[in-house]
Amino acid sequence: MRRACRLAVSAAILLFSAAILLSAVPAARAQEETDHEEEFSYSLDAENGPAHWGDIKEEWSACGKGEMQSPIDLASPRVSLVRHLGYLNHSYRPAQASIVNRGHDIMLNFQGDAGSVSINDTVYYLRQLHWHSPTEHSVNGRRYDLELHMVHQSVEKKAAVIAVFYEIGAHDAFLHQLEPYLEVIAEQKDREEKVGVIDPRGARGRASVYYRYTGSLTTPPCTEGVIWTIVRRVRTVSRPQLELLRDAVHDEGDGGEEYEENDDEDKENDDEDDEDDDDDEDDE
Repeated sequence: MRRACRLAVSAAILLFSAAILLSAVPAARAQEETDHEEEFSYSLDAENGPAHWGDIKEEWSACGKGEMQSPIDLASPRVSLVRHLGYLNHSYRPAQASIVNRGHDIMLNFQGDAGSVSINDTVYYLRQLHWHSPTEHSVNGRRYDLELHMVHQSVEKKAAVIAVFYEIGAHDAFLHQLEPYLEVIAEQKDREEKVGVIDPRGARGRASVYYRYTGSLTTPPCTEGVIWTIVRRVRTVSRPQLELLRDAVHDEGDGGEEYEENDDEDKENDDEDDEDDDDDEDDE
């Protein structure tokens, strides 16, 4: 009888302990997710801001010690202005996609085969695209209103990014089709919405003059060896579209840096660029 009582008490203790452990799992998991969300910040004066990214994790050390980091000013001697290679050799195609609020930016993620671009005989497949405002890269110290990144990856896991600058002006047709989904995911970090089939060819115009250099990812782990191609022709985005992208993530400009927003009439593309860069936005 006593043995049976002891067994019953032991079983009760085990069940009670298990209940406590199980109840603690969601809280611990939520804490891990919260910690992960706050691992890095774009705020320059934050303890986990860009100046400190390399100290947060050992695998992020390149952020602080790397010698080929991005972004940079495109007047740097590291950068080549390419005029003689002609149009980028890409073969993009429509694919299923979803749009995600990542907290620090908005990403369009392709689930299917969205095509590729060929650079130096290596094929890089389009994985996703996202926007930064104002631009991460600058030209002779000038930052534009918006920068689009089209992120590609080769079978060897090497990265290549095609970037496009925007200034305030006429609305952007590619962004226009995404506006209803941007409104849905606004202010909801990690919210993801399927947007159906998207043609990435509408994300960038047809241009034959661009900047080229080897740099890094612009967020941790700041991996180097990334081939950057920045289209020189500056496209336009409407002010409401720009505000929609910023408001979706409570963004007043990446990194918290102040910059002077370009006026609608401020068009400083030089005539030489207009002649070299084909104004035709049709597919290649």
